[in-house]
Amino acid sequence: MMYFSRFSEPVVLMASLPSVAVSGPLKLEPDFRKHSSSSIPNEKIPSISYERIHMATQLDGRIDPKCLDFREALCTMRETTKIESPLYVPILQECINSKSVEETQIIHTHIIKTGTHQDTFLMTFLINVYGKCGAIEHACKVFDKLPRRNVVTWTALITGYVHNQQPHLALQVFLEMLKAGAYPTNYTLGIVLTACSSLCNIELGKQIHGYVIKYQIEFDTSVGNSLCSFYSKSGILDSAVNAFKMIREKNVISWTTVISSCGDNGESEMGLRLFTAMLLSGDAEPNEFTFTNVLSMCCIMQALSVGSQIHSLSIKLGYNSNLPINNSIMYLYLKCGWIIEAKKLFDRMANISLITWNAMISGHAQMMDDAKDIISAQTSGIEALNIFLKLNRSGLKPDLFTFSSILSVCSSLVALEQGQQVHAQTIKAGFLSDVVVATALVNMYNKCGSIERASKAFVEMSIRTLISWTAMITALSQHGRSKQALQLFEDMRVVGVRPNKITFVSVLSACSHAGMVDEALSYFEMMKNEYKIKPVMDHYACLIDMFVRLGRLDEAFDFIKKMDFEPNECIWSILIAGCRSHGKMELGFYAAERLIELQPKDAETYVMLLNMYLSAGKWKDVSKVRKLMKDEKVGKLKDVSWISIKNKVLSFKTQSCSHPLSLEVEELLGNLLERAKSLGYESQGSLEVDDEEDEEERLFSSVYHSEKLAIAFGLLNTPSASPLRVVKSITMCRDCHSFMKFLSILTKREVIIRDCKRLHKFVNGHCSCGDFGNLL
Repeated sequence: MMYFSRFSEPVVLMASLPSVAVSGPLKLEPDFRKHSSSSIPNEKIPSISYERIHMATQLDGRIDPKCLDFREALCTMRETTKIESPLYVPILQECINSKSVEETQIIHTHIIKTGTHQDTFLMTFLINVYGKCGAIEHACKVFDKLPRRNVVTWTALITGYVHNQQPHLALQVFLEMLKAGAYPTNYTLGIVLTACSSLCNIELGKQIHGYVIKYQIEFDTSVGNSLCSFYSKSGILDSAVNAFKMIREKNVISWTTVISSCGDNGESEMGLRLFTAMLLSGDAEPNEFTFTNVLSMCCIMQALSVGSQIHSLSIKLGYNSNLPINNSIMYLYLKCGWIIEAKKLFDRMANISLITWNAMISGHAQMMDDAKDIISAQTSGIEALNIFLKLNRSGLKPDLFTFSSILSVCSSLVALEQGQQVHAQTIKAGFLSDVVVATALVNMYNKCGSIERASKAFVEMSIRTLISWTAMITALSQHGRSKQALQLFEDMRVVGVRPNKITFVSVLSACSHAGMVDEALSYFEMMKNEYKIKPVMDHYACLIDMFVRLGRLDEAFDFIKKMDFEPNECIWSILIAGCRSHGKMELGFYAAERLIELQPKDAETYVMLLNMYLSAGKWKDVSKVRKLMKDEKVGKLKDVSWISIKNKVLSFKTQSCSHPLSLEVEELLGNLLERAKSLGYESQGSLEVDDEEDEEERLFSSVYHSEKLAIAFGLLNTPSASPLRVVKSITMCRDCHSFMKFLSILTKREVIIRDCKRLHKFVNGHCSCGDFGNLL
């Protein structure tokens, strides 16, 4: 027995369910009822027969409002003394289509004036209309005044509450219905299970399931579909599949429900197997919803081959012009790297909706996240910006999904200028108050190095979610504002927002940057004990980073031994950076060798180790690493940087002289280097391996590394004192990092460089990383 605690009085559900002795399977039909209450008579609901209506109209000569348009019908009702109740149905249906409460009230008034309100069928339909128009309070008033009620009337009110996001009231009405002696139909049980799903009330849903089993109707298609959906939304996939298996006559809804259940519960492979079983069974032909669900699973698994076959099948079944299916296929192709095929599909579409534009933009944004290297990611991001520009020219207006996707792209490109333009659009379009868009703005300004604008966007948010708080704490932490980050974390706790594991990563990172050991360990214990969050690799990485920054390398290595899992690439990289900074080269060599074991094909790791051996004069080890690189066929580092100027994203490669302004760039760099040397800058070299056939290693000047070229070009083409923002494909080298500190002094500009590992913000000779980036 379970008590439903949301009601004013506790009600035992199973005790309330009517008990009926049956000798065989019971199939409850909509007109089935066996009321014990005398106040609910056993009457048959009238059905609509338009042939009968038409005949009646022909015989008595009355005007049939159904044959008129909606406005004429309303005028006719004002002039006519009485209309037969079935004739109200098409007019009320128009009210549902237009969601007009006012016009429904006009019809309701006419029904009362003509005395037709005694018709249970009509008043039940009116309850349904009010519910679907969002006026559930009016539906409730109609229901309360009914002299007679049947199970369909009860079900209409229950459905209205569910439709208007009031599932707790829907369940209350359901229990009142049971007390009144009305038997639930299959549809009633389905809508009640929907209410249970909305409330995450698994126990109550299971009791409904028990009732279904008791009366042997789990084989019914509609009941089985509802049970499958309920268990899916409750995260109990096994029970959802079992409910599906019990259905005797499976229709397309049955198959689509169980297939989508697999996708919703992280079992995409099972979903695809069930789709295959559906095709083999011959029970039903897949529809639009089946195809979009299956294609979504193909996206998750990046099953391009299966997805292309499904595309062919959808065309065969006549869905070649179906917009949702085409959008899903296009998104799949984008995610799997079939850019040309996705573009062909996009160009072939006769009518491109906003959803299609959003699919193209979010698809390219997703490609940025899934890209194997930053060069591919930047290419996808630039294309996303171009698509967004075309969308604006198309005449369609972006929505909040468009804005959140394109702001994510601007974040990854460090394209502040474009991001600010999007920000202005969100204000004009009225989406700034949306929490998703506002959080995306905080992230964008943070990743573009503008902590002041990020703070302003956060302060102006009318509603804040956990993601919003975490985004701002992360921003403050990444910009070296540790005390502010920790204060904001405490403010978040005060207002009752419960942190998650990502929030604690930002908190521990803030402690690491500030060297706050006691606070970090305290928060680490709070996370485990108070919030019951199990530490993951990122939490340990923050603590190890803290010990390494303070030069307590032995404690860092001891901490590694306490972890429940082997250290990953991030942790070994942190240890290498610390060992190099504090002169513990032997420990650094050990950490670098462990890193190579984890990343045997990573060129950056080898170059870093070569530079370490070079600086230590270990030429034998240099030769050893060089041979290992040859054996592993490690390629040359692809050093590319991007800078956004005047709505254009420009790229620069190492020692590239192809740009029209290359001579001016070289001249400016030479001048800046000489001036930096006068302030104490000392140029350093880096060891790389040429990708020529002999693979000769060479020591070359880092003067023409890509970020220096991009910054010099920015200095020549932007207003004085404006910040410079660059994205770099690989980790910055130590020489470039040192040079940028001096350059920020010489030019009196902020220089923001986001390499493949972190954000570096150079202001007045200081970097936000605290000179502790894992540099080459």
